[in-house]
Amino acid sequence: MSAQNNAKLDSYQLNERRREALSKIDNAEFGWFHIRACLVAGVGFFTDAYDLFAINLVTPMLGMIYYGGTLPSDLDLGIKVAASVGTFLGQIGFGYLADRLGRKKMYGVELMIIIVATLGQALSGNGYVLSLPAALIIWRVIVGVGIGGDYPLSAVITAEFATTNRRGAMMAAVFAMQGFGYLTTGIIAVILLAAFKTSIEDNVQNLDYVWRILIGFGCIPALVAVYFRLTIPETPRYVLDIENNINKAERDVANVLKENRNHLQSDDDANDVIVHNPAVAKGSTADFITYFSKWQNFKVLFGTSMAWFALDVAFYGIGLNNSFILSSINFSSVKGDNYSTCWNAAVGQIIIVLLGTVPGYWVTVFTIERLGRIKIQIIGFVMSCILFCVLGFAYHQIKDYSIALFIFLFAATQFFQNFGPNSTTFIIPGEVFPTRYRSTGHGIAAGSGKLGAIVAQVGFSRLKDRGGSNAFIPQLLQIFALFMLIGLLVTFLIPETTGKTLEELSNEDEFPTQPYNSEEENGEAIPMFMESLIYNGVHGA
Repeated sequence: MSAQNNAKLDSYQLNERRREALSKIDNAEFGWFHIRACLVAGVGFFTDAYDLFAINLVTPMLGMIYYGGTLPSDLDLGIKVAASVGTFLGQIGFGYLADRLGRKKMYGVELMIIIVATLGQALSGNGYVLSLPAALIIWRVIVGVGIGGDYPLSAVITAEFATTNRRGAMMAAVFAMQGFGYLTTGIIAVILLAAFKTSIEDNVQNLDYVWRILIGFGCIPALVAVYFRLTIPETPRYVLDIENNINKAERDVANVLKENRNHLQSDDDANDVIVHNPAVAKGSTADFITYFSKWQNFKVLFGTSMAWFALDVAFYGIGLNNSFILSSINFSSVKGDNYSTCWNAAVGQIIIVLLGTVPGYWVTVFTIERLGRIKIQIIGFVMSCILFCVLGFAYHQIKDYSIALFIFLFAATQFFQNFGPNSTTFIIPGEVFPTRYRSTGHGIAAGSGKLGAIVAQVGFSRLKDRGGSNAFIPQLLQIFALFMLIGLLVTFLIPETTGKTLEELSNEDEFPTQPYNSEEENGEAIPMFMESLIYNGVHGA
C-alpha cells in the first residue's frame, strides 16, 4: 500500500472518528450535564436582562433626586443608550474572540466585567471632574460590553453541547431567563420602595438608597454563575474543528456523556498526543470572505442580522421606555407624589412582564421543536405588526376607552415578540454557521440587533415629545409596526433549522464517507466501492 493511500485511509478513519464523536453529542440522552449547561448560561441572561432593564426604573428616580423632577432628555438618552453601545462592542468583539481563542477561555470573563461595572454604577457619585450621569454612562458602556459578550458565548456553547432534537428548546430556555431578570427588576424595586416608603415621603433624597441597591443587586446572580462558567469544558466541536485535536475531543465527549472512548480510537491514542485531521477547514480572513461571498451563506447572515435589527428597534424602543408609555396613558405618573410615581412604574412593569414577556418566552421553549423556528418567527412578526398598528392608529381611542385594555394590548405585543422573533433571532444564528465562524456570525447578527436598539433609543428620545410631552408616541408605535413588517420579509431568507445537525446547517460539503483502496488508476486512488463496481463489471456473472 502506497504512502498516499495510507494517508487517505488515515484521513477516512479520522473523519469517521469525527462523525462518531459528533453523533454521540447529537443523539445523547438528555441528562444532568445539559441541565447544568442551561442553568449556567441562563443565570447570565437573567443578569443581563436585570442590568439592562433596571435602568428603566432608575432614570425617573435620578430625575427626582438630582434634578427636582425629570432627568434632562439628553442625560436620559445617554444613560439608556450607553449599555446598548457597549453591548454592540461586546457582541462583535467576544464573538470574534470565541472563535479565535476558544469558547472556554472567554466564558466567565464577560460576567466578571458585568460584576465590576455593576458595582461601579451602584457606587458612582458626583465629583468636580466627573458628574454622576457621566460616571453612569461610562460604567454602563462597560457593563454593556460584558452583556454583549454573553450573547454569542452562551448561544454557541449551548448549541454545541445540545442534542439535535432538543437544541432549540435548550437555547430558548437559556434566553427565557431574560424574562425572569426583567421581572425581578420590578419585584426588587417594589420591595425597596416599600421598605423605604416613610423615608421617601419625608425626603425624596432617600430614593438614592433605592436606585443604588436596585442596580447593585445585579451582581448577586453573576457571582453565583461565574465559577461554573470558568470551569465548563471546551465544546467538543471547537476541539474537533478549530483546535483540530480528535483525541482530546473524544475524551471530552466521553467525560461529558459518561461513556467509553470512541471504538475507532487506537490504543496509542489514549495518551496526550495531538491527532490532526487534515480535512478540517481552517478559519482565516480569506476563508471568511470566501465562505460569506457565496449567496447561500451571505443571505443567511444578512437575514439573521436584519431580522434582529428590525426586532430590536421595537423591542428596546418600548422595553427601555415603559415608564414613558405608562405615563402617557396616566397609569404611573402621579403629579406631586414621587413615591407613587415610582411605585406605579414598578408595578406596571411587573404587570406587563407577567402578562406578556415571561409567558411568551416559555411558550417558545415548549413549542419550538414542534412548530419550528421560522414559523414562530413569522407568527411573532405578523402579530406584533398588527398589534403595533392597532395601538398606534387607535392610541387615543383605546386610552380613553380603557387603560386596562391598553395595558393588555401593550403586553400582548411583548408576548408575541418573545413568542416570536426575540427568541428565534437569538437561537437561529447559533445554529446556521460553521464551527469556525459560529460565534463570529452570531456576534454580527446580535450586534446588528443592538444597532437597532441604539437607533430606537435615539429616535424615541428625540421624537417622543414632538407636539408636546409624549405626544408623538402613537406615531412611534406605527413606526415600530413598519419594522415588524421588515423583519417578516427578511425572515424568508433564513433556513429552518429544526431537526438538523449543526454540520448539516453549515452549507458545506461533508467529508468523504468511503475509504480508499490501495489500487491506483492513472496515479489516483479509486474508492473501494468504485473498484468493486469495476471488478464486478469485468468479471461479471
